Amino acid sequence: MRRRVENPAITAGGSTERMQLSVFRALPGDLALRDAQDLMAYPFFSLAKSKRVDPISYRSGEVAICVEGTCEHGLATIWDADVLIWAASQLVEARDANLRPSRLMAATPYEILRFIGRGTSTRDYQRLRAAFDRLQSTTIATSLRQATARRMHRFSWLNEWKERVDRKGDPLGIELILPEWFFNGVLDASLVLTLDPTYFALTGGIERWLYRVVRKHGGRQKHGWGFDFRHLHAKSGSLARFSDFALDIRRIVQRQSLPGYRLAVDRLDGVDRLRFRPAAPIGAPHLRVLRSSRYNL
Repeated sequence: MRRRVENPAITAGGSTERMQLSVFRALPGDLALRDAQDLMAYPFFSLAKSKRVDPISYRSGEVAICVEGTCEHGLATIWDADVLIWAASQLVEARDANLRPSRLMAATPYEILRFIGRGTSTRDYQRLRAAFDRLQSTTIATSLRQATARRMHRFSWLNEWKERVDRKGDPLGIELILPEWFFNGVLDASLVLTLDPTYFALTGGIERWLYRVVRKHGGRQKHGWGFDFRHLHAKSGSLARFSDFALDIRRIVQRQSLPGYRLAVDRLDGVDRLRFRPAAPIGAPHLRVLRSSRYNL
């Protein structure tokens, strides 16, 4: 693991990659939530709150994905992905404001925690650091956005992260280096979607994952979209038994808890199918949703 705590006033040099990148300081204020469509459509994250070490292996047509974690940290989770939503939101905002975004981002933990709707207690800071560790130690190999299906791109969600302090040892914030695969995808306007501002209030892993799938495929199509349960189960990468997964989907449909969408289940030729359609306009003003730190990172 490459996490380091350095004193920038006395430490010369740095990683080769870091020295080649300009620093992008996180923008202040409430920003619209943005997410990368590839991350919404495919199984890149563990949906469990407990540590998962079993890899995710997914193949559909020419798309191949393999996600692996370490025994120490496990796979990055759907809650850890909130950090990437924060990063994507920052990068798109900078691009739209004609600023120069960079893969090297500087911020404070407080800014990130506030944006993703978390508390700011010591425990919340510790959980955020644990999320950084999982994002860095999780490796992904995928054929997405490669010239041919046989070519793979391997990367981690974070190339590096570092806590910075001043001469007295007081914290100055953190620096993150994003992988090129994620960075390039976010800056391609056709590969980014806005999320409902209440997304961070969704508590369940399958619930969060399902919202992202529905948002990606349902969009603003008047008559909506749908998937059969078996396809959704494979698309989730979940380790849950199909029967348990199907029960979770039905409970989400019963609660109607996905913001901006109406869900329904129908049965055709003995196959259960989830159908979804927009219930209200997407992209309402960004309202901060704060909650307690009861959600594990």
